[in-house]
Amino acid sequence: MDHLGDVLVEVGEAAHRVLREAKAAGVWVTGGGIMRQQALIADVDGSMRRGEFPEQKAVLGGFSIVEVDDLDQAMMWASRFAAACRCAQEVRLIMDDPEV
Repeated sequence: MDHLGDVLVEVGEAAHRVLREAKAAGVWVTGGGIMRQQALIADVDGSMRRGEFPEQKAVLGGFSIVEVDDLDQAMMWASRFAAACRCAQEVRLIMDDPEV
């Protein structure tokens, strides 16, 4: 986020504008900012440990989950968030769980 410098407030307002539009469109599921870059990892034996720090170029500022009908719509929302946040957005498909 260092590349944003003095425009961080402006970027936040733009991102929240897209967020409100996604909510109004009925596609918003959840999202938020990531407080720290280093993950905590729960191992299979129940123990906890700190993960590695990501490379500086791989810093994650947050995430958004939208529920849309197809990949084109997902890419459209990702593009809108990318423009608002002034940074690239990674798009991942999430499988539905029939138990939920």
